Amino acid sequence: MNLSEHFTLEELTYTSHRQFDNTPKANEIANLMRLAALLEQVKTAVGNKPVMINSGFRSKQVNDAVGSKDTSQHRLGCAADIKIPGMTPKQVVQACIDADIPYDQIIQEFDSWTHISVPDMPARPPRKQALIIDKQGTRPYA
Repeated sequence: MNLSEHFTLEELTYTSHRQFDNTPKANEIANLMRLAALLEQVKTAVGNKPVMINSGFRSKQVNDAVGSKDTSQHRLGCAADIKIPGMTPKQVVQACIDADIPYDQIIQEFDSWTHISVPDMPARPPRKQALIIDKQGTRPYA
């Protein structure tokens, strides 16, 4: 099922933890559609390079298996961890900031991937929170 021109439900729900059901409910699919629309903007901002999804929606079982918090936006279908071939996470974050993409959060995580999300509620305005998470902890993106 296509959620947008370049992103499918299958890629935004893929997990290597196949022993767990990772099927989103209708409201989570609606969130994934908003997320896919945001990812289309990311794709444009990075010069139409491929946007590789490492992690999108996570059911409770999958989220627990990867050691994430229950408050993770992944649980709602509002977040994705992405990689762009040929770009560092810092370059991806900066491209999204420069393009004024309406993200809720964008996080350069462990200099390995970029987390990006839409607001938890469709009517809620994006916080535009940019962060770095690494061995030193969590801090504002600079």
